[in-house]
Amino acid sequence: MNNLSPHSFHIPVMGLAYTIDSPVKVARYGISSVISIVEDRLVEMMRSYYYPQTGRVYQPINTDQPDYRAKRITDYLNLVNSIVAGQMDRLKKAAFEKGSELVTYFELLPETSMLKKAYRQMTETADQAEKRKLADYLRTQVRPGSIDVNIMTKLDRENKDSQHQPIKDGSDAVAALRGYVESDLTNSSIVFSAGLNPRLFNYMESCPQFDMQEDGNFAKKVILKVSDYRSALIQGKYLAKKGIWVSEFRIESGLNCGGHAFATDGYLLGPIMEEFKNGKQELLDSLFEIYSAVQLKKNDRVVKDIPPVLFSVQGGIGTAAEDRFLHTQYDISTTGWGSPFLLVPEATTVDAETLGLLAEAKEKDVVLSRKSPLGVRFHYLKGTTADREVKQRVMNGRPGSPCTEKHLAFNTEFTEEPICTASRKYQQLKLEQLKAANLPEVEFNRQVEELQDKDCLCIGLSNAASLVYNVPFIDKLKAVNICPGPNIVHFSKVVSLKKMVDHIYGRTESLTKPDRPHMFIAELGLYIDYLKEKLEEEQANGTMAKKAKYFNEFYLNLRKGIGYYRAHASQLDDGTGEFEHQLSRAETELDVLNYQYSIDNK
Repeated sequence: MNNLSPHSFHIPVMGLAYTIDSPVKVARYGISSVISIVEDRLVEMMRSYYYPQTGRVYQPINTDQPDYRAKRITDYLNLVNSIVAGQMDRLKKAAFEKGSELVTYFELLPETSMLKKAYRQMTETADQAEKRKLADYLRTQVRPGSIDVNIMTKLDRENKDSQHQPIKDGSDAVAALRGYVESDLTNSSIVFSAGLNPRLFNYMESCPQFDMQEDGNFAKKVILKVSDYRSALIQGKYLAKKGIWVSEFRIESGLNCGGHAFATDGYLLGPIMEEFKNGKQELLDSLFEIYSAVQLKKNDRVVKDIPPVLFSVQGGIGTAAEDRFLHTQYDISTTGWGSPFLLVPEATTVDAETLGLLAEAKEKDVVLSRKSPLGVRFHYLKGTTADREVKQRVMNGRPGSPCTEKHLAFNTEFTEEPICTASRKYQQLKLEQLKAANLPEVEFNRQVEELQDKDCLCIGLSNAASLVYNVPFIDKLKAVNICPGPNIVHFSKVVSLKKMVDHIYGRTESLTKPDRPHMFIAELGLYIDYLKEKLEEEQANGTMAKKAKYFNEFYLNLRKGIGYYRAHASQLDDGTGEFEHQLSRAETELDVLNYQYSIDNK
C-alpha cells in the first residue's frame, strides 16, 4: 500500500483477471490496487491488448525467450505504470470544472482528508486570486494510488530447461518476483500471501530493490498478508534476518474472505486485531532488533529509527460503520474492500454473464468448496460457465480439465512429473485407483464426487479479461469461474466507482441488504459452520478421539471470541440490539455443537 495514498481503503488482489488492470482504472484517483502476476500468459494477453490501445506497437515475448516469464511481467508492469503516469499528467492539467477527472479525484476523497477540505475551501471561495492559488496547490498534491502486485507463495512450481534440469531461480514465484523487482515501479509493494516460502524469501536477499534508501524510504516495499499475530512475527523475523523490512502487515479473515480460505484454529478477526493493536510495538521492536543488526553486519549501516510499518485489515467489510470501527478501534491505516468491487466495472474486470451471477447471488450460491487443486478450501460461486462445464464433462464420461498452464501441477501420486489434480490425466488415474480399492459404496461415491469437482483455476480465473476485451487466451477454453467472499451476497447492484466509494465513506444510502449481519457475526457463523463440518467428518471417519485436543482448542477460541464481542457490543451495535441478539444466537449454535459432540472435555 502506498503510504501516501489519500484514501483509507485499497482494492485487494482478486482472482487472476479481476484486478489484472485495476490500476489503469483507478490509480489516477489515488486508489491503490493489487495485480496478480502468477499467470504470465494472462499478463502477455494484457500486453497484446494495451499496447495497441495506447498507440504503441506490441512485440510478443514468446516462451522460447530466456526468462520469458519474468520479462513478460516486467514489461506489463512498466506498461501499466506508463499508462497511469500519462493519465496523471492529463488529470493534473484538467480544469476544475464539473465532469473533469480532476474534480472526480477530489470528490472521491474522504471527508476527513486535508486535501478534501482544501478542495472544499477552493470551491467555496469567491476571491479569484485565492481560488487560483488553492487550485495550483491542489494540483501539486495529486498523486496516483499504488500499483501493487501479489504472489501467492504456494504457487512456486519448479520449471525445467530443455534438458529437463531445474532452471536456476526459474520457479514460478521466483521468476514472478524477478519480473516485479526489475520493473520501473516505485513507491510500490509486493504482497506475499499464503505463508512462508523459503526459496522465494531467500531469493529476495539478492534483490537490492528492497534495500532502504538514503532517506529511510523504500522504492519497493514488502507487504505480508497474514491471518494472525504469530504468523506476522514468524515471517517478519525470517525476512528481517535476510535484511528485508516488512512495510505492511495486511491482516485478513481466515474464512470471511474471497479465494483460498486459510481457517485459523477458531481465532476470530476482532480478537486478532486486538492482539495486533496491543502487541504492535513489541512486534516492531523485535523485528527492528534483528533488521538493524543485519544492516550493520552486511552493509556497515547504522539504522537508528524503526522504518514505517502500516497495519491493514480485510475480509468481509461491508458498511461504512464497520470500516470506521476498524480504523478507530484498532488504529489501522487502510481497509481492504474486495468482493464488493467485483460489481464495479470501472474498477475490476468481470465478464457480463459472471457480473449478472454476482449481482443475483444468494447465500446458497457462494460455497466454501473443495474446487481448488491445491487442496485448500476455496470460496466459489456456483452456476458459472466453468461450474457447468465441470458437470458436463462428468456427464460425458470425460472428467477433468485440459492442463495447459500447469501452475498448480504439484501432485506426484501417479507420475514422476507433477500433474494437477484438476487435470484429465490425474482424474483418470485416480478413478482407476478408487475403483480397485473396493471401498464401501458411500465412501467411493464421496471420493469420486470430491475428485471430479476439482476445477481448473489457471484458465477459469483468467478468462474474464479475455471475454471483456475480446482477445484470445486459450483456444476453445472460454469458461469462467470466480471466487468472491461470502459478503458478495449482501450486494445486489452493479454500481459506479463513485457510488461504491461513497458507500465506503458513508456518503450515500447503504448498498448492502437490510438483513446483512455484522461482519464479525458473519465470520463467527462461518467458523461455527466450519467446525460443524469438521466434527461430522471426523465422526464419520471414527477419528474424533485423535482430534479431541484440536476441537477443544477451536471451541474455546470461539467462546473467547464471543466474550470479546460481547464486551464491545455497545460499540458494535447499531442501537437496535440486533448485534447482541445475533451473537447470542451464534453462541447457542455453538452450545448445541458442544452438547452433541462433547467438545469441551473439561
